[in-house]
Amino acid sequence: MDFDPSRVGYAELLEVFWKEHSPTSRTWSRQYRPVVFYHDEQQRILANAAKDRVAAALGSAVFTEILPATRFTMAEDYHQKYSLRQARDLLQEFTAIYPAEADLVGSTAAARVNGYLAGYGSREQLQAEIDRLGLSPAGRTRLLERAARWAR
Repeated sequence: MDFDPSRVGYAELLEVFWKEHSPTSRTWSRQYRPVVFYHDEQQRILANAAKDRVAAALGSAVFTEILPATRFTMAEDYHQKYSLRQARDLLQEFTAIYPAEADLVGSTAAARVNGYLAGYGSREQLQAEIDRLGLSPAGRTRLLERAARWAR
């Protein structure tokens, strides 16, 4: 994930990660293992401290690894925008806007819609930004209907 530290800090990202993550299960595959990556000593300290707090709060071992960031490899195409790819009608709208796969994968709007479809974000957040996501009126309605099932 790319982030702008002037807008959101690494510690805030860690909070979101640990809230949305089940750290007590052992991974069955290296490919799908849960990992927090750090870029410098300060991030390493923050990541390990957060992991320790989670373990103490849960009273259980935490199997999420804390590792230095190295070379990044994008996931295969079929893993990109996974929830959006399941909503074929909405995907069709985005592929009309972004016919090149790399542009679709890099689209912030497609990422936002993917997140809402996966159950992240509130109905209020979606309502506030839906007009900026590039969807047709029918697409907006379909997204609101789908996201309502997962609204937090």
